Amino acid sequence: MRLLIIRHGDPDYAKDSLTEKGWREAKFLAERMEKEKIAAFYVSPLGRAKDTASVTLKKMGRTAVECDWLREFAPRIKRPDGQGSEQIAWDWLPEDWAQEPLFYNSSAWTQHPVMEEGCTHEDKRKGVEAEHRWVVENFDRLLAEHGYVRDGAIYRAERANRDTIALFCHFGVECVLLGHLMNTSPMVLWHHLCAAPTSVTTVYTEERREGKAIFRTSSFGDISHLYAAGEEPAFAARFCETFDCANERHD
Repeated sequence: MRLLIIRHGDPDYAKDSLTEKGWREAKFLAERMEKEKIAAFYVSPLGRAKDTASVTLKKMGRTAVECDWLREFAPRIKRPDGQGSEQIAWDWLPEDWAQEPLFYNSSAWTQHPVMEEGCTHEDKRKGVEAEHRWVVENFDRLLAEHGYVRDGAIYRAERANRDTIALFCHFGVECVLLGHLMNTSPMVLWHHLCAAPTSVTTVYTEERREGKAIFRTSSFGDISHLYAAGEEPAFAARFCETFDCANERHD
């Protein structure tokens, strides 16, 4: 099986939609996706992901299943750098997380006190651990529907196939999904990977012994469809390249 994990186009966060550039990116993405044989489409309930998917779906005459758990990873935390207001759980300053051993542990990263005190806007009692568990359990249910059942750290190929499924979602939750497949803390992926708007990450199953499968990533954050169209990638995935760049995001 092949997974295509697609980030939404250049976002207009205020409207939860796309910028003019984002709509162009979605058009170029659709031209790429039209060439694919997609067995099923899944999409986040948020506008920027749905709008991105809509261009591909219209071009291909298809529909998508809307999945709440594909929304952007929602928990909020109070970062230890003293910002005061709640921030997304996966945006830390490097000096505050990179030397903390817990954050490199796939089963313990949510046990950091800041993570344990986190919550979601929908439910102040629901923290980072509960949200993470909700996402990965639903992800595993989806994979099981396509024949791959989680079995400890690997998957049982109960109905091995070469289907391709496409998931239109967000960078934060993309790293949660990849971290789950790789048995890796998403903290490492959130802070060391960068998926530009409309980028496509391709993940294949590998079944070297019958019935035992893992997932391997053949490409991460591919934006070749933008380069082919002469469209510069959006900066929305990144912070400042150097601190003296006044026109780039810093904190």
